[in-house]
Amino acid sequence: MPCEHGRNTMRSKLYPRQYLALLTVKYEVDADKFFNALVSAGKDRKSKCGNLSIECRIKQNHKVIFLITQGSKVVAQFRIPEEFLSKKKNPIKEFTDTYLSDRYPIKKCRAPQPVQIKDLRVGMKKVNLKAKVVEVSKPKSVVTRFGNCASVANAMVSDDTGKIKLCLWNDQINAVAVGDTLQIENARVSSFRNERQMRVGKNGVLRVA
Repeated sequence: MPCEHGRNTMRSKLYPRQYLALLTVKYEVDADKFFNALVSAGKDRKSKCGNLSIECRIKQNHKVIFLITQGSKVVAQFRIPEEFLSKKKNPIKEFTDTYLSDRYPIKKCRAPQPVQIKDLRVGMKKVNLKAKVVEVSKPKSVVTRFGNCASVANAMVSDDTGKIKLCLWNDQINAVAVGDTLQIENARVSSFRNERQMRVGKNGVLRVA
């Protein structure tokens, strides 16, 4: 079985721009910065792109061998023609824009988009909301549909546009108090006894702002 470096060299020799484009997606680096870092390393032996270190190891027969590391980890070692580095248009970006973007989308961190209470509708999911706690009911013990005992309470939260009940379970109950301003993320809106209420499940966030 060939070693990882052997596979990397083989892939990049056969498909240089496709392989390098996959690296930019996997390690979430800008294609233009990555290409410029390769060019720079080809001239100055070493360069950096984000948290990747790029080193030009050997130049021979109009080909360049690069080694890319991330800290002490070897990311890739590959060979590309010198003419690849002299192209006016970035061949890595061209391939990324036309092919990879649909198949391997880069995850981008986006700030949560908050809504207002007046806009909440039953059935909404992934709700992000900032609201103030105006009332918290006394907790009571219930048996869940899975047969487990749990504590549940309702908090009334409000913003400038209205009020809504927030269902609190177990540890969530002691995490909030009247007067707190809460940052609620990834909640869902449901109906209980014909009344809107929000729930923050295990994948949601409930914290004092």
